[in-house]
Amino acid sequence: IYSRDADSYFLPASNTKLLTTAAVLSQLGADFKIRTSVYGEGGANILNRLTLVGKGDPSLTKQELENLTKQLQEQGITRIKQLIVDNSYFEDAGIYPSWEWEDVYAYYGVAINSVILEENAVVLRIFPQELGKKVKLEWSDYLAAKQWQVTNQAITAPDDTPYNIKITGELGKPTLYIRGELAKNTEVDTWGLAILDPNQYMLDKFSAILEQAGIRVDSQAVAKSAKQNLGKQLAYIDSPSLIELVKRTNLESNNLFAEVLLQILKQELNAENHIAALTESLKKLGVEPETYQLVDGSGLSRHNLITNRAIVQTLQHMANTPLGEIYRDSLPIAAKSGTLRRRFKNTQAEAIVKAKTGTLTGVSALSGYINPPQFQPLVFSILLNNADISVQQQREAIDSIVVLLMDLENCF
Repeated sequence: IYSRDADSYFLPASNTKLLTTAAVLSQLGADFKIRTSVYGEGGANILNRLTLVGKGDPSLTKQELENLTKQLQEQGITRIKQLIVDNSYFEDAGIYPSWEWEDVYAYYGVAINSVILEENAVVLRIFPQELGKKVKLEWSDYLAAKQWQVTNQAITAPDDTPYNIKITGELGKPTLYIRGELAKNTEVDTWGLAILDPNQYMLDKFSAILEQAGIRVDSQAVAKSAKQNLGKQLAYIDSPSLIELVKRTNLESNNLFAEVLLQILKQELNAENHIAALTESLKKLGVEPETYQLVDGSGLSRHNLITNRAIVQTLQHMANTPLGEIYRDSLPIAAKSGTLRRRFKNTQAEAIVKAKTGTLTGVSALSGYINPPQFQPLVFSILLNNADISVQQQREAIDSIVVLLMDLENCF
C-alpha cells in the first residue's frame, strides 16, 4: 500500500527479535524443548562425579534445581565427591563485543551461556536511611551478590530530591559503584543487574540446594569442554515448549531468550555460527539475505542493520505458514500485554494491533499486524533512527500512523 525508504538500512533495536523468533520457530517447531540433564558416575549412594549438562534453557529457576535434587534423593544418593557444571554446549557465546559497555551490567545485557539460572540476573533494592547517611543495599540472592565488589557512595537526601542514582562499573573488574542521592521519602529503588559469572552462580546454587537436601558435596568445578563419558543420566528437566519461550521473548522483549534461542538454532542446524543459522533459516522462509545485516539476535547491538522490507517479508511469510497464528500471538497486544500494554489505550487500535516494539537511544521501532475493521489484514514496519525528540514523542508519532491505518476502507 505504501513504502518509504523500504530498502534503506536502519538500526532495528528489538525488532531484530522478529527475525530471530521467526527463524527459530520455522526450523525447530512449536513443540521443541530444551533438556537439562544430570549424569552420575560411581556407586549407588555415593557418586564420584555428578555433572549437570546445560543446553541453554533460559527459563531455569531455583525450582527446577530443586526438582533435579528431588529426583536424586529418590534414588538414594547421599554424597557427591565432585559436582561439575558443564558449560560447553555453546562455543561462541558470552557477551557480544559490539554491546555497549554500560549495558553488560544490566539485566538486559547478561552473558549468554549453556547453564543459565534466574535469567543470569539478580535484583538490587536500594533503600533510603537517615538524612545524610548512606543508602541501604539489599540483594535478592547472596550467592549472586558476593561476585560483585560494591562501593556504596550513594546518600540519603531530603524529601523530593530529584532522582539521580547511578550504578557503574570498571572494565574487566568485578566492581560496582553506586553513586548519587536518593530522596528520603522514596519507598525503594529497584535495579536488575547482571550476574558476573553465571557458570559459578549455577554451580554454587546447585551445590547449596543439594546440601540443604542432605546430599553432601565434597568439591565442585565448571567444565568448559565436553567430557565424552558422563556416566548414567540420573535426572533431567525439560523447558517449556518453544511456543512459550518465543512468547516470553517477544512479549517481554527478553534479550537473553532471543540470544539463547539463536545459539540453540546454530547447534541444531550445525551451522558455522549463529548468524549463518539465522540467514539459512530465513532464506528458506523467503526473506532475502541482502535485506539485513545482523550481529546478534536480540537487537541490543548498534551494529545491527535491517530494512523495512526484511521485516515485512518475515511477517508476511510467517503469516502464511502453519505456525503463523502462534507467531502472531507471541507479539504484544495494543493496550493489553507486553511492551504495548501502556500504548494505544482508548484508540481504535486497542486490543487489535499485535506488534513488536524496539527502543535504543535515538531509535524507535514498531512492526507487526493490523486488522482494520473495514479493510484487509495488514503487516507494517516503522523504523525511526537519529531522532532528536524524546522517546515518548517518538512513540506518539509512530502510534498515530498505526491508528490512521485502522481507518482504511475498501473502495468498490
